[in-house]
Amino acid sequence: MIVDSAIYVNGKRAEASGSLEETYERTREVGGVAWIGLYKPSDGEFGRVAEEFNLHELAVEDAIVAHQRPKLERYGDTLFVVLRAARYVDKAETVEFAELHAFVGPDFVVTVRHGESPDLSRVRHRMEAEPDILSLGTEAILYAILDRVVDDYGPVVAGLENDIDEIEAEVFGGNAGVTRRTYELAREVIEFQRATKPLVGMLGGLIAGAEKYGVDPELRQYLRDVQDHAIEVQEQVAGFRELLQNVLSVNQAVVSLQQNEEVKALTQASLEQNDEVKRISAWAAILFAPTLIGTVYGMNFDHMPELHWRFGYPFSLLLMFLVSVLIYSAVRRRGWLS
Repeated sequence: MIVDSAIYVNGKRAEASGSLEETYERTREVGGVAWIGLYKPSDGEFGRVAEEFNLHELAVEDAIVAHQRPKLERYGDTLFVVLRAARYVDKAETVEFAELHAFVGPDFVVTVRHGESPDLSRVRHRMEAEPDILSLGTEAILYAILDRVVDDYGPVVAGLENDIDEIEAEVFGGNAGVTRRTYELAREVIEFQRATKPLVGMLGGLIAGAEKYGVDPELRQYLRDVQDHAIEVQEQVAGFRELLQNVLSVNQAVVSLQQNEEVKALTQASLEQNDEVKRISAWAAILFAPTLIGTVYGMNFDHMPELHWRFGYPFSLLLMFLVSVLIYSAVRRRGWLS
């Protein structure tokens, strides 16, 4: 559960102690700051920490349950901060999110991670390498954590931007099959926006209350710098969301255009098929007349008109020809033979 536990006096790491009780007692003895890092603690394990540092029960419940939105709350002289860290996974081309909770008191900082990111060991090493900043108090540790979370947003922004560029190239290249990937990316951008958007207001609240709670002026400048970076990330993410909406609109237009072309091709094929049917029907009608006449006079009955007439044969041929010409002229005028 406990990843690291240390006491810092005047910005320098003091001798490590054993239990949490010993850590807190030694902190009060030497007048330093205790920084305890926890990873996915159970209810019982975190209950000991909450009891030792007198953490508010509502904040403790949020820290154990997790799945909280980014927020900044104050319980007496203790700040409770919830952050959503993000990490871009190159292989899967997806964004992974993790929660980080921090309890910041006058002489202690307790961090609770519910995911692999951010890597707070890097934050601890950085602060131990900068004792002048670390000596500014627990707010300096909170600043370093906020700065790490915001800095980790940079690779996520770059990864999302690259994914959007690839989707744009496919959409404008006529590949309408990227709709699903576009929607998945849009969901990631929306979730990323939910993680980053509250951070600007949280930093603004910290800066606004800095004078009231005696935060060092130099540390306020560092917090403003983090806020500037958070605003930049927020603006980029908002631009990504708008850009993806435009990409979806273009993709829908491409799909509609392809569908229209397919319908047009089917309609053209149907028209051509109808023309063929008309030609076949026309020639069938033309050939039907002489066939009918020939069939009637081929019955060989004894009592039939014109059967023994001298001009019966040429008359029947002439009749077949005239009827065929009349039918041909009629279907020709209708354009069935064109």
